[in-house]
Amino acid sequence: MKFLLLLGLVAVALAETHFEGDKVFRLKPVLDEHVTLIKELADSIELDFWRPESPQLVTVDIDVDIHVPALYLDMVRVRLQQSDMEHEVLIDDLDEAVMRQRDSGPVPRAHSYTRYNTWETIHSWINSIAASNSDLVSKEVIGNSYEGRPMTLLKIGKKSSSTKNAIFLDCGIHAREWISPAFCQWFVKEAVSTYGSDAQMTSLLDQMDVYVLPVINIDGYVFTHTNNRMWRKTRSRASGTSCIGADPNRNFDAGWCTLGASSNPCSDTFCGFSPESEIEVKNVANFIRRNKSTIKAYLTIHSYSQLLLFPYSYTYELAPDHSELLKVAEGAANALTSLYGTDYTSGPGAATIYPAAGGSDDWAYDLGVKYSYTFELRDTGRYGFLLPESQIQPTCEETMLAVKYIAAYVQKNIY
Repeated sequence: MKFLLLLGLVAVALAETHFEGDKVFRLKPVLDEHVTLIKELADSIELDFWRPESPQLVTVDIDVDIHVPALYLDMVRVRLQQSDMEHEVLIDDLDEAVMRQRDSGPVPRAHSYTRYNTWETIHSWINSIAASNSDLVSKEVIGNSYEGRPMTLLKIGKKSSSTKNAIFLDCGIHAREWISPAFCQWFVKEAVSTYGSDAQMTSLLDQMDVYVLPVINIDGYVFTHTNNRMWRKTRSRASGTSCIGADPNRNFDAGWCTLGASSNPCSDTFCGFSPESEIEVKNVANFIRRNKSTIKAYLTIHSYSQLLLFPYSYTYELAPDHSELLKVAEGAANALTSLYGTDYTSGPGAATIYPAAGGSDDWAYDLGVKYSYTFELRDTGRYGFLLPESQIQPTCEETMLAVKYIAAYVQKNIY
């Protein structure tokens, strides 16, 4: 038995991806030739695009953050120098940065709002926070993930005999964006601990419910803790390809698989084999469809870039409610900035960053959920997906101000 256990541990150790000597570069393409070079590099070697999310989205005059494996560093450096493209190293040793992200060393078993908790810890926390706040919190399993993990939704609000309007908040759609699930947990803590003392939160939860899904892409999130910290997609498997998973935020039925999404199953922005082919996406979409008459706002939390985005991302056309959505986003961003001075940019997704079809906020908006927003939390690239644990609290504190701003606006402007 001990031998089998040892074999299992060895297999896990062998399976874990390491990043010794890997670096993250920021490239600044200002010529068409620079864009061509980046795309050629992406075709010839294995590059991990952090921002934008795929080589197809690279254009002149946007910062391009790429993770380059140690094996290809010399070749990439030579090509960059030959091209005269401006560039800098953002992360000099990715492996060290991955290790250092957990400021406190090994992950503590106990749940903490200022740590990156494992899925196992988050799952236990979901059960305990619902049990210990039963007057305000209830839970519902909306389906299972591809690997069979329960997707438990928390409903926060004062119990009422009549149906209340609601806000839907989700986190962790992309596995490696760890600050995102940390925020959903923080939001629940703030909601239950300030109800009764904070007038705005009390009013919100008296009049509305807030649905919180702490992690959409549970299987991917688990994989980032056990095997590959840089994993982004789901973990679904399909016949005909050895590549695993799809990008859940390209899998919603909103301009599906057109701009800014890939039909290649090996791509990080793979749109899936059909809209809602990913069970996690289908579970969320089914729940929102069932409750669309009461869900008045949809907020989805991502990282990184410090942006507050709204529809559309699948087209450059402005949404019918563009001016109102922009006004609310700018107010929310100002509220966020007021705490620590963190700068946020607001605007429609396609024009503000890049086009991306199949996103959840566009889908929710087209379904009729007017106030649909995507947050891209800290930072702007110094740490990227590896935001240190010491930044969880300030990030969550400032983001709360923006979310509360949007919630208060929605409460007063129920349509």
